[in-house]
Amino acid sequence: MPRTARRGRPGYDLDSLLAVAVEVFNERGYDATSMGDLSDRLGIAKSAIYHHVASKEVLLRLALDRALDGLEAVTQGARELDVSAVRRLEHLVHESVVLLLDHQPYVTLLLRVRGNSPVELAALQRRRALDRYAASLVRDAVREGDLRADLDPTVTARLIFGLVNSLVEWTHPASRQHTQALPEVVGALVFDGLLVRD
Repeated sequence: MPRTARRGRPGYDLDSLLAVAVEVFNERGYDATSMGDLSDRLGIAKSAIYHHVASKEVLLRLALDRALDGLEAVTQGARELDVSAVRRLEHLVHESVVLLLDHQPYVTLLLRVRGNSPVELAALQRRRALDRYAASLVRDAVREGDLRADLDPTVTARLIFGLVNSLVEWTHPASRQHTQALPEVVGALVFDGLLVRD
């Protein structure tokens, strides 16, 4: 007996499935999104989703890994630079903005994680390690005399990356041509206020 043609949209690969899942998670919230919601948005049966992933939580882990792997690569790039702490910090800020703009939906999802599941808790632990490295760069730059010593390094690092992270709230991935200057603008705003002046 011949097989009936499958109705609905053409099939998805894991990358395109993940992109749509992240879009829905960001719109509805991860906890409020069901596999049925994803199936409706994709126009495919839930069984077609389960062909790629075992659960909604796996989609969340894959999405958070995409953001965190990128941020960890940016951090590693800063670590490997043979320059002063303030130059490594400038590199970290610049490249974090570039990554956020290039992978905005994934970074947005990461920034909304609250630790409600083991996957979210693991993501928060990885993110805190990145935060600690940023704070250590601020401390080293203060010790080296390049950044103002009258500001708490941990608070300063949080404020810097709070500014970087706020970009997800008002930039739009489709308006990339309007955001190309943002890495330089953010760097100028941050470091013009922090650098020690001769």
